[in-house]
Amino acid sequence: MNPGDQSAHNKLWLNGSIVAEEEARISPFDHGLLTGDGVFETLISYDGIKPFAFSRHLERLIKSAQPFGLNVPRSELLSDACEAVLALNNAVPARLRITITAGRAPLGSEKGSDSENVIVASSQASEQPPHSKVITVPYVRNERGALVGLKTTSYGENVVALALAHSKGAREAIFGNVSGNLCEGSGSNIFIVSNGQLITPPLSSGCLPGVTRALALEICNRIGITVNQINFPITDLTSVDSAFLTSTLRQIQSIESIDGVPLNVMESNDFLKIKNEFNRLVQSEIDP
Repeated sequence: MNPGDQSAHNKLWLNGSIVAEEEARISPFDHGLLTGDGVFETLISYDGIKPFAFSRHLERLIKSAQPFGLNVPRSELLSDACEAVLALNNAVPARLRITITAGRAPLGSEKGSDSENVIVASSQASEQPPHSKVITVPYVRNERGALVGLKTTSYGENVVALALAHSKGAREAIFGNVSGNLCEGSGSNIFIVSNGQLITPPLSSGCLPGVTRALALEICNRIGITVNQINFPITDLTSVDSAFLTSTLRQIQSIESIDGVPLNVMESNDFLKIKNEFNRLVQSEIDP
């Protein structure tokens, strides 16, 4: 299945039922559509049968939903929904998305009283290149904002930033935060090597607690690579020795250049060790 083929008739899971994409309906008054009152998770299935790291994604989905007062279906129901959608759409590898919106509400910020809409959908996962060019963007993350650490459907900042990156020939946009420190990519976490230190922004920077980020940190701890979770000035980013991105779809992906400045060591020994260990994990454990 071609992810760009708009004629493909995907099947999805909507509020407990399997429906065809063209038959799926939610109200135009849905609060997720109107205000971004919703949360989501993007997962990957390497075998087209089960999603990878489902338990970690579900845990984060629950944490994201709580401040919005959104109910998350029980684990078994969502797991079965994911597997049913994967089986019906038959894509390998598959990109899988669980979305929960607040349901019908008034035309404003106030919430309604209707039940949530829960959607599980999938498509072919795009092939990722071995490395990416990135740019820093002039927009900043507010590390003290109400949505810090939550994966919400309020993705407008990411849409604008990624479009800017693409217009400049880059594949990812890197945000600083209000304090002027490195934060994250539009859909990824970032690790850098500077003066011999492997560094990633701490969660207090406002970055999303990425599932692949957490797995990379655990791998580093297991194989004896020290990672410093410390603040790093975003203005110094083009002077780093090497860097890489982590995300569900990218996995562990080296950065080729930042703001047009090539990195001296695109794939360091530590990077290769981390990437190889992650690949072994993917092959050996479906729900690490």
